[in-house]
Amino acid sequence: MAHTFRSRSLLGAAVVLSTIAIGYACTAHQGGAPSLTASDAAQKVYVAPGAKDEFYAFFSGGFNGQVGVYGLPSGRRFKTIPVFSQYPENGYGYTEETKQMLNTSYGFVPWDDSHHTALSQTNGEDDGRWLFINANNTPRIARIDLTRMETEEIIEIPNAAGNHGSPFITENTEYAVASTRFSVPVPNRDVPISEFKKYFKGQISFIKADEPGKMAVAFQLAMPGFDYDLARAGKGPSHDWMFLSSYNTEQANSLLEVNASQNDKDFVAAVNWKTVEACAKAGKGKSAPVEYVHNTIDPFTRTAKSEKLTSVLTVDPKDCAGAVYFMPTPKSPHGADVDPTGEYIVAGGKLATVIPVHSFSKMLKAIEGKQFEGELDGIPVLKYEATLAGEVKNPGLGPLHTEFDGKGYAYTSFFISSEIVKWKLGTWEVVDRVPTYYSVGHLMIPGGGTRKPNAKYVVAMNKITKDRYLPTGPELTQSAQLYDNTGPKMKLILDFPTEGEPHYANAIEASKIIDKQVKFFKLAENKNPMAVRAEKETGVSREGKKVHVRMTAIRSHFAPDNIEGVMVGDTVLFHVTNLEQDWDVPHGFAIMGNQNGELLVMPGETRTLKWVPPHAGVYPMYCTDFCSALHQEMQGYVRVSAPGSNVALTGTLSKGPSAAPKAASADAKQGDAKKQ
Repeated sequence: MAHTFRSRSLLGAAVVLSTIAIGYACTAHQGGAPSLTASDAAQKVYVAPGAKDEFYAFFSGGFNGQVGVYGLPSGRRFKTIPVFSQYPENGYGYTEETKQMLNTSYGFVPWDDSHHTALSQTNGEDDGRWLFINANNTPRIARIDLTRMETEEIIEIPNAAGNHGSPFITENTEYAVASTRFSVPVPNRDVPISEFKKYFKGQISFIKADEPGKMAVAFQLAMPGFDYDLARAGKGPSHDWMFLSSYNTEQANSLLEVNASQNDKDFVAAVNWKTVEACAKAGKGKSAPVEYVHNTIDPFTRTAKSEKLTSVLTVDPKDCAGAVYFMPTPKSPHGADVDPTGEYIVAGGKLATVIPVHSFSKMLKAIEGKQFEGELDGIPVLKYEATLAGEVKNPGLGPLHTEFDGKGYAYTSFFISSEIVKWKLGTWEVVDRVPTYYSVGHLMIPGGGTRKPNAKYVVAMNKITKDRYLPTGPELTQSAQLYDNTGPKMKLILDFPTEGEPHYANAIEASKIIDKQVKFFKLAENKNPMAVRAEKETGVSREGKKVHVRMTAIRSHFAPDNIEGVMVGDTVLFHVTNLEQDWDVPHGFAIMGNQNGELLVMPGETRTLKWVPPHAGVYPMYCTDFCSALHQEMQGYVRVSAPGSNVALTGTLSKGPSAAPKAASADAKQGDAKKQ
C-alpha cells in the first residue's frame, strides 16, 4: 500500500502544473485546430431547408435539470425535455397530471442538477428506446421514452448523496448503476462530521431498468467512504463487470482540493455485478428500512402517480467474495471508460501527467494470482503494475473523459490544456490533438461508449466561452464544438451554444428513432377521468369549493368559453382536452393571474390547470399556442363573484348555452339549494 498513500508537496505540484498548462495551451492554440476553409466547414454542417440531421444528440442540462435535444451536424436545438425541474413552457411539474413526477422523500422538489445521460442498450449497442439521466442534488434517475421524448419514470435513490456518478447502463439495460459522490452516514443520522472515517459510507446502487414503469433499487453495495465518480459497464468478455472511478481515498471532509489529493494513487473500483446479484439472491444482503419515492406516468391516463418505498437490500463486500476489487490509478480520476472490445479500462487522473490504461485480462490474472498489495474494508487492492496495460505519456493536462472510435483509437478531453487528444490503443502513442475553446469538460462520440461507435463526429462540451460569442453580461452561454473526424486529423467545423451547463451527451443515428416517433395521442385511448371526446360532453360542476371545468380545445375555440358562477375562494380546475387528431396541432391554455405554468396540450391528450381567483371580476382566458389563422379569436371569459353569490354556475359557448353545460348548471343549482 506504500505507493498508494505516499504524499507529495501540493504547492510545488500546483506551480509545475500551472507552468506546463500555460506551455501546452500556448503550443496548442498557436498551432490552432486544423482548419477548413469557411465554405468547406459550412458545407459539412449545412442541412438544407426541409432536410434532416443525421444524428439526434441529447445533452444534459446541468443546472437547469432538463435535457436538450439537438441535431448533428447542424447544432440546431429542437426541444427541451423537462425532467427534474418545472418547465413553464408546457406546464411540466405544474399541471395536476405531472406534479407528482417531482415528488421525493424530501417533499416536492421543483429543481435539480442533471449531469449525465445514457441511452438504453441491446448487446452493447445504443437501441434508441430510452434515455436515462441523473439528478445530482436530490439523488434520482429518470427514464425518458424516446418515442415521445417525455419523462415517463423517476426513481429516488436511498442512502445516497451527490448522485453524480450515474446513470451507467449495462450491455442489455439490465441495470442503471449509480454511485455516491458524497459519502454520508448510512443510515443518515446526526453524527460528528469530524468522525467521517468511522461513520460515512459510499453506496453503489443497481437500479433495475429493463422494463418501463418498473424501475427499482434491486440492491446496493456498501463501500468505503470515498467519493465515487464516473463509470462504464464492461463489454463482451468484461460484460459482468462495472468499473467506477473514485477519489478522496484519504476520506477527508474539509478543503478537499488539498486534503483529497495527498495520495499518489486513488482507485478504479472493479465490481462484478453478476456476483453481487447472486449474493443478493442467495440472501447474503440485509434489508434495511429507508424511505424513497418512485414516480411513474400512466401511458393511458398520462397522469403521474407516486409510490413510497420503505426498504432496500444492501450487500457488504465482506459477505460477497469476489464482488469488488480496487485497481490503484493516478490521483483524482474522473472518467473510467471501457473500450469497445471490453479489454481496456482508461482512467485519467486529473492531476496526473499520464493516462493509465488497465487491462481486463491482466486484472483477472492478477486476481487469480492474488497479486494484492493489501485490502481496504475487506476489498482486495490489486498491484498497479499487475493490471496496467500501458500509459499514455505526456498527453496533456487535466485528463477527464475518454471515448472511442471502434477503429483502435481513443479520444481524451483535457480540461487544463483545453484540448482533445487522440491516441492509439496498444501503442499508447498520441496521433492527433486539437484545441478547444475553452476548458473542455466531457467530450462525446456518437456511440463512443458502446461496442459499435460511429465516429464521424467528435463533440467537445466546453466550460468557458468568453470571446467566442456576443457577450451577454456576467453569465455567458455554454458551448459545444463539433469536429469532423472522417480523416486522419480532427477538424473543427462548428461552434454552437448550449443551454444550462451540459456535462455529458449522447448521440445516436436518427434512423434508430425517427420512425418510432409518436405524432399524436389517440382520443379513444385517453383514459384521463376528466377527458371528453366531443363538445357535447363538456361542462362545469361544483364539489364544495372546488369547480371542475371539463373543456375542449379545437381550432379555433374552447368549449365552454364563457363560465359564470365561480366565487372568490373557489379552486377551479380546468381539464382541457385537445380534440385534434393531427400531428403538430397543440393548443395552449392560460387564464389571467394563474400562478403556475400554462398548459400545452398535445393532440388527443388532457391536461389540468389549477387556478384560484383572488378577487371578483371577469378574467380572460386564451390559447397560448398559435394554432390557426384564427388563433387570436380562441379566447373566453370566467366571471368570478363574491363568496355566497347566487349566480348560477354555467358554462356556455358564445353562440348560446351548450347542452352539457346546462346539465352542469342544474346540478350546481341543486348543490347550492342543499347548502342553503
